[in-house]
Amino acid sequence: MFVSVFDLFKIGVGPSSSHTMGPTLAAGRFVDMCCKELGADDANLTLKVTLFGSLAHTGVGHGTLRAVMAGLLGFLPEQNIKDVSMAIERLGSCGELDLPNGPKVRFDPEAGFDLDKNTHMELHPNAMRFEVLNGAGACCCAQTYYSVGGGFIMDAREMAAEGDARPVDIPYPFHSADEMLAMGKKSGLSLVEMKRANEEMFHTAKEVRARLDLVWGAMNGCISRGLATGGELPGGLFVQRRAKAIFQALSSDSGRNNVPLHSAIDWLSAYAMAVNEENATGGEVVTAPTNGAAGVLPAVIRYYLEHVPDARAEMVPDMLLTAAAIGGLIKYNASISGAEVGCQGEVGSASAMAAAAMCLAMGGSNAQIENAAEIALEHHLGMTCDPIKGLVQIPCIERNGMGAVKAVAAASLAMHGDGSHKVSLDACIETMRVTGRDMDSRYKETSLGGLSVSVVEC
Repeated sequence: MFVSVFDLFKIGVGPSSSHTMGPTLAAGRFVDMCCKELGADDANLTLKVTLFGSLAHTGVGHGTLRAVMAGLLGFLPEQNIKDVSMAIERLGSCGELDLPNGPKVRFDPEAGFDLDKNTHMELHPNAMRFEVLNGAGACCCAQTYYSVGGGFIMDAREMAAEGDARPVDIPYPFHSADEMLAMGKKSGLSLVEMKRANEEMFHTAKEVRARLDLVWGAMNGCISRGLATGGELPGGLFVQRRAKAIFQALSSDSGRNNVPLHSAIDWLSAYAMAVNEENATGGEVVTAPTNGAAGVLPAVIRYYLEHVPDARAEMVPDMLLTAAAIGGLIKYNASISGAEVGCQGEVGSASAMAAAAMCLAMGGSNAQIENAAEIALEHHLGMTCDPIKGLVQIPCIERNGMGAVKAVAAASLAMHGDGSHKVSLDACIETMRVTGRDMDSRYKETSLGGLSVSVVEC
């Protein structure tokens, strides 16, 4: 299965790609389905939305209900937040959806949601079911969607088809890190050259570059907004933004002779936390590979540009392509969903992607890049997803900082070797998949275990 760089890096809004971006897209798909299956003359219709898994457990804190309503009203994840808020307010007043070229459907934002915390869905824990019922209570139109991480949405048919072997018309169809290394050795090409060749089967070279520039512009802009904004994050945890103060302190010390070497860690943390503080407010972010882990890769790229001697801005597109190649392998062979495998699949994947990107920028070979990704992922294995109060704040914001630090450390370690190592990236990805499978559901974004219940005051 080919995973494009533009599938992994999607511009949208926070706080969660699985809980906000995915449900918005799913709701929009269901509206399209209703417009095809329901007639304009159908009357006395009511919509019911049922959320399962962590969508039910943490959907309120993650903004899932609002996201679903936005999708029902025809909005996309990246559209104006104020426009969405006004439309949702109108829906609350009238309690009715006016489907394009279709019937009117009653929907009460207060009573129309069912948060089913007990039913376990086999295909994926993050499921949502949309049903339109007539006056007699019979179902006229229904569909179940699965939010599988990073804003990706699938129905049951698509989930089943994903496992089928399908030929993909790309020149370098590697499905594992071993295949990637073998193809690179046979062709004499670098990882980024192979990834770019694959992308250019679907877009021109000019289009690929322009879209990558757009992605980096959104990532970098998010860092800058986060570094310039202080105050308290919403949601009731009373968490204060810290990235701005850290950035100001670091900037005031810059150039002094007594700056400690470990200030590099603080710069990385400030950049990553800036992104995830913006994410926590519902601001514009880029899935990398998810919203909850959106700060790791941008932080590493910004650190490279501003703190590494002889850094070159023209390396950024290559860094994004390299990161996407690693992220695609993880998504295809395991998961990037916190609800499915815990935070190892989010921050762990992001750190592996960022380590690969940083290793490339440092001049690493294909083998060293694969090694860097493995090191970063290996040291996130077993990480649970346990957001306090169901908010993408604690421990999520700091975890992005630590993921960025581990990424740079992994890249540096890999560059001190020749690429040979005992544990392959493929083995590490499979270990993450199995660990996630065996992990108790309380530690997979349901906020029923770990830090979520340890901090009882919250």
